[in-house]
Amino acid sequence: MSHNDLHVRPITSAEHSVFLETALDVSFLQRPEWARVKGGWRGESIGWFDQDELVGTALVLHRAAPVIKKTLAYVPDGPVIDFQAHPAEKVIRPLAAYLRNRGAFQLKMGPGREVRTWAAGDVRKNLGKEGFAQLSDLELKSSSVQALALNDALLDLGFTKEDVGLDFGAGQPEYVARVALQDENGTQLDVEQVMASYSATTRNETRKALKSTLEVEVGGTADMARFHALYNTTADRQDFTGRPLSYFETMHKVLNEAVPGSCTLYIASNEGVDLAASIVIRSSNLAWYLYGASSNEQRKLFAPKAIMNRMVEDSIAAGCRYLDQGGVSATLDKEHHLSGLTKFKTNTGCDIVQTNGEWDLALNKPLAWAFEKYMNWRKK
Repeated sequence: MSHNDLHVRPITSAEHSVFLETALDVSFLQRPEWARVKGGWRGESIGWFDQDELVGTALVLHRAAPVIKKTLAYVPDGPVIDFQAHPAEKVIRPLAAYLRNRGAFQLKMGPGREVRTWAAGDVRKNLGKEGFAQLSDLELKSSSVQALALNDALLDLGFTKEDVGLDFGAGQPEYVARVALQDENGTQLDVEQVMASYSATTRNETRKALKSTLEVEVGGTADMARFHALYNTTADRQDFTGRPLSYFETMHKVLNEAVPGSCTLYIASNEGVDLAASIVIRSSNLAWYLYGASSNEQRKLFAPKAIMNRMVEDSIAAGCRYLDQGGVSATLDKEHHLSGLTKFKTNTGCDIVQTNGEWDLALNKPLAWAFEKYMNWRKK
C-alpha cells in the first residue's frame, strides 16, 4: 500500500482515456467524452499522482451557480482510484484543495462502490409481504467491508449525505437494479444461467419472443430517429417528458467516436414495423441499459424481451460483470409508487444493489449553505 501524499492536477482527455483503458469497473459517467454529452456542465479531467505516477482519475463536471460565479463540482460514479491502496483522506484532501482554488464552492461525489446486494429472487418473493418493509429486512446476498469503510471515511472528512427517503434524489440513485453476468468467482455466465434468475413469466415471454418472427438489429446514429419515434410513444403512454432527438444522436456519435461500439442502439421489428428499441452503454467491464422504448402495437410478441436477450448476449460476449438497469427504491411496500419498478426489474433477474450514494462536501461553507437554501426553495 502506498502511503505517499498524492497531488492533483489537470490532465488531458487523451491522458485520461489512456489511464481508463486498463482500469476495471469504470462508469461511463467517468469517461472524458461524457462531458460532451452532458449539457449545461463544463467537464474537466483531473489526475491523482503519486510522485510522477498517475494512480487515479476523475471527470469533474462543473456547473455555475446563479449570480455568485462559483461552481458546483460534481464527480458522478467516481473517482476511478483504488481506495484500498490510497486512503480516502489522501484522495479527498488534495482534490478539495484543488477544486477550492479553481472556484468551486461545493463538491458532490458518488463513489459508486457496491455496499450491499440483495438477490433478485428474494426481493421478488418478499415484495409486499407482511414483515418486510424495506430491503434491510431481507437477508443479504453480499456486502462489502471496504465500501462501508469508505462511507465512514467520507463522514470523518466532513461530507454529508442527503436523506431522500424511499424516493429518488436529484443525482444518481443509491439503489440500483443489476443483472449479474458473472458468478461470485468472476466466471462469465451464459444466457441460460442468466435467464434462470428471471421470473417464470419473464422467462416464458422471452422464449416466445425468440421463437417469433421478430428481428433484432443494431442501428447507427441515423437510426436514432426510429428509436425516438418509439420513445415519444412511450413518453405519451407513461406520461413523462422525454429528451429531444438531438440528445440521443449526440450521445451515440460522441461515445462511439471515443470508444467504438461503446453505445449500442438495438431495434426490434416485425415485418418491417419497429416495435421496440433500447440503448446500451458499455464501459470497461460494465454495461448499462440506459433507455428503452416500445410501440403500443403487437405487444404479445414481447419485442422488449427479444432486445433484452440480445443485450445480455452481447454484454456477456464483451466480458461485462453486470447489466445495470437503473434506479429503484429501498421500499418493499407494495403500495409505494416505485414498487412496480422493483417488481419489473427483479422479474428480469436484477439483483438490487445499494451503492455509496452521493455525498456533499462544502468547500466554501457560506456559499454552500446559501446554495442549499436556494435549491430547497426551488423544490417548493
